[in-house]
Amino acid sequence: MFEFVPLPAQPAGIAWPTTQWPTGHLADDVDSDAVNASIDRLMTQSPDLGLTLAVAVVHRGRLVAEAYGPDTDADTTLISWSMAKSVTHALVGILVGDGLIDVSAPVAVPEWADDARARITLQHLLNMRDGLDFKEDYVDAGVSDVIEMLFGSGVHDHAAYAAARQPAHEPGEVWNYSSGTTNIISRLVGDVVGGGRTAMESFMRERLLDPIGMSSASPRFDDAGTFVGSSYLYATARDFARFGYLYLRDGVWDGRRIVPAGWVDHARTWTATDPEDGVGYGAHWWLWADQPGSLACHGYEGQYIVVCPQKDLVVVRLGKSPSDLGDGVFQQLRTIVDAFPSG
Repeated sequence: MFEFVPLPAQPAGIAWPTTQWPTGHLADDVDSDAVNASIDRLMTQSPDLGLTLAVAVVHRGRLVAEAYGPDTDADTTLISWSMAKSVTHALVGILVGDGLIDVSAPVAVPEWADDARARITLQHLLNMRDGLDFKEDYVDAGVSDVIEMLFGSGVHDHAAYAAARQPAHEPGEVWNYSSGTTNIISRLVGDVVGGGRTAMESFMRERLLDPIGMSSASPRFDDAGTFVGSSYLYATARDFARFGYLYLRDGVWDGRRIVPAGWVDHARTWTATDPEDGVGYGAHWWLWADQPGSLACHGYEGQYIVVCPQKDLVVVRLGKSPSDLGDGVFQQLRTIVDAFPSG
C-alpha cells in the first residue's frame, strides 16, 4: 500500500531556490480551477475550516501558487508545531552520514541506564515504537503528557520529562505517536554535536538551514538548552517549502548532499498506520497511501508540508484550525494535490 517511487531530479534550467524561488504559472496539465478553488476556500477563513495564514505550492521546481491570510505575508514566520519532528529526522540523518550515530544501537539516555528501557534504539524512537507510556492529547490537560511537558512540570526540560516516562510495552511492539520521544532524540543530537543551545543552533544552521536557504528559520530551545524538536521551529511558508523540497530532491541541494543517500527512503518506509485517521507513518514523517512515495509533515492546528515525488510537488499550508476542523483542511489539501498530474 505504501510504495516507493523514484525521487525526481532537479528540472533542467531551473535554479535552486536557495535565495529565491523561481516562479511560474500552473501548467496546462494541472487542474488549475481545482487548485485555485481550494486555495480560495481555505482563504475565506470560514468557521468550518479555521484560519489559514499561508499556502505555497511548488511544482516542478517553481513556486506556482501562493496566498496569505490576515496580517501575514511572504516574510512572516509561523510556528511549525509537529512539522519540526521531520526537521529533527533530517538532523539525525546528517549525523548518520557523519558516522556519529547508529540508529540500530541502544540510545545513551542516562535515565535508562539501569532498566529495561536501555534496550530502546534510536530506530525505535524514530518510528515512535519506544514503548514509553506517553499520552499525546492536545485537549485534555488532565491526562496529556504533551501539554504537561511543554507547558507544565516539564516546561524547563522537555527531554527529561519524556525520558522519565515508564515503559508500557516492549520496544518495537506498539506504535505510539509521542512528542516526548522527539525531544529525547533532540537532546541526543545536541549531546553529539557538543551540548547546549549554542552548539546545537550552530549545527542546525551550518549543516541544514543555511545550505538550503532557510534564512527565516528560528528554532526554539528549552531552559536545558535542548532544541524543542517536537514542536518549535518558526519559518516562512517559502522556507518550509524549501525543507520539503530538500526531501523531494533526495536530500541533495544544488549538488551538495545534505542528508545521506537513502535517508529520505528511511523516512518514507512504512512502520504504522494511525488508527484514528488511516494515515501512514514512517520515521518522523507521515505517509499518504493514495500518493505513492509521498511524505508529509503534519502539525497541530493544521500545519502541513506535503511532498509528492510522483507529481514533483510540494504543498505547504500554515494556519490555526482547531483539531475538530482538521478533516476539512486535510480534504482541501488533498484536492490541491489531486489536481496535479503524475509523471
